[in-house]
Amino acid sequence: MNNAAHIQAPEPASPRLKPADWLWRPWYAKLWWSAIPVWWIGMAASTRIAPLEAFYDSAAAGFLNVLFFPMMALMVLGIGYAQHWLAQFPKQGDGTSLSDETVARIADVWEEHDRAMEDLHASSDILDPRSGALWIGNPLSSHWPHKRL
Repeated sequence: MNNAAHIQAPEPASPRLKPADWLWRPWYAKLWWSAIPVWWIGMAASTRIAPLEAFYDSAAAGFLNVLFFPMMALMVLGIGYAQHWLAQFPKQGDGTSLSDETVARIADVWEEHDRAMEDLHASSDILDPRSGALWIGNPLSSHWPHKRL
């Protein structure tokens, strides 16, 4: 019996898609990118042609300025690429529990962090003797010789 028949070839990796696959390849992207220069050429021509000037001065043209702004096309068409790019990152944990050793190490790190924060708080509290120069000479200190109650 031939064992080579039972070995399966690895599945080919999904092809790495480039931003151009979302920004230029779809028909609507080509239409949008082609309409953008036409729009702005028309706007430039509106300075010389009165009917175009009347249209480009309208409120509708103001909204179309936003639609035909190149960065708007880039952002909207780039959504698909951004979603594909983010989908390549690993998902959250699969729900397996941590080992006891890992839990103990995490607890040690948190304890060390809590001690460091307590030391930081003590070194910046003017009412705490551990703050050194902040506490010495502080008129609010209980050791101040001329403290008034």
